[in-house]
Amino acid sequence: MAKVKRIRPASDKSISHRAVIFSSISKGRVKISNMLFSDDTLRTIKAMQSIGVEIEISSKHVIVNGAGKYSLKEPNNVIDMGNSGTSARLISGLLSAQNFFSVITGDESLRKRPMGRVVKPLSQMGATILARNNNLLPMAIKGTNPTTGIIYKSPVASAQVKSAILLAGLYSHDTVRIEEPYKSRDHSENMLKAFGVDVIVDKNSIELGRNRELTGDFSINVPADISSAAFFMVYAALKENSEIILSDVVLNPTRSGILRVFDMASVDYEIINERVENFEKVGDILVRHTKELSPFTIEGELIPTLIDEIPILSILAVFCDGASYIRNASELRKKESDRIAAICTNLRRVGVEVEEFEDGFAIKGDRNIKLRPAVIDTQFDHRIAMSFSILKAVSGVDINISETKSISVSYPNFLDHLSYVSL
Repeated sequence: MAKVKRIRPASDKSISHRAVIFSSISKGRVKISNMLFSDDTLRTIKAMQSIGVEIEISSKHVIVNGAGKYSLKEPNNVIDMGNSGTSARLISGLLSAQNFFSVITGDESLRKRPMGRVVKPLSQMGATILARNNNLLPMAIKGTNPTTGIIYKSPVASAQVKSAILLAGLYSHDTVRIEEPYKSRDHSENMLKAFGVDVIVDKNSIELGRNRELTGDFSINVPADISSAAFFMVYAALKENSEIILSDVVLNPTRSGILRVFDMASVDYEIINERVENFEKVGDILVRHTKELSPFTIEGELIPTLIDEIPILSILAVFCDGASYIRNASELRKKESDRIAAICTNLRRVGVEVEEFEDGFAIKGDRNIKLRPAVIDTQFDHRIAMSFSILKAVSGVDINISETKSISVSYPNFLDHLSYVSL
């Protein structure tokens, strides 16, 4: 058995975005340690700086000098969110509650992604929003303060929609409540609690309480991202003689659906060193090579807990004996690429039998599958690029990845980590 490898995956992208945004409207100095410095999170930092927030950046941490939620200023230029849907949707909620005008845009990919899901509730809260084709960037926002209260029954379980409403709702004097069909990731609720805001959670319903002021003057340590850890969790399960510990990974139940899939697939893993930091469960994940893997099904309420992990779980499915199914995942068609199409097309190129559905796909797996050399088209989607890089590493087949620059969106040192575990 090879020596156990230990890596700390990239810091959590969702928590990094929120740490910057909530710190920016708090009263006090907030130190953010282990911040993820990726293309997406740097867009959030630049966006907050453009509306008057003082943010200091060093190689080790970020210092946000918050002056309260009423301190923001009108930007003097269009705010470019790059490829970051999280930046665009969350900050649109914040901008909808300001008494000034702003315009946000993004790169070619982000300008194709729908914004209607946040435009609708934010408009109901009093903002005037004009978007290309009604729901595409660029988007102009004339905010209002205070915002109107809202009881919003979201048609989808979306942490971005929920967070945008909560951010706008911080500026309302009325009831602000969101009801979801399933519980989406709850990092915003957890972080608001850390800042002293009253948040009332009842199953799939979230409501802001009386206190809506954020108090800073504390530190936030950003844990590792389970979505980034997932690539090496699957690598360890598939690579012969492999054993890897992923350190300091966020284990929030609304994010850790991959562990339920590992249970279904009979992957050999364990959780060690569990703890709670800033209302978030954190721990280390030890994964060992597993010879016999069972097929699995991902659907329903499990989808929001692992939506970003589906590309790498499709690689796991290739080596499970039998057919694995992913359903109710139509949201994947609205990511950086149409991920359902990208997964199916590229798996077929390497010789995997795949059936594509409108809301997912089925993969016929075989632990002894003989893959063939192919060129993988990532469509400039970071998760497609990383997933097929893992397939190449565990299979040893000559797989040519069309590009890897997109990986910097979420995991800048991914290829370094992959080289390390492959030694």
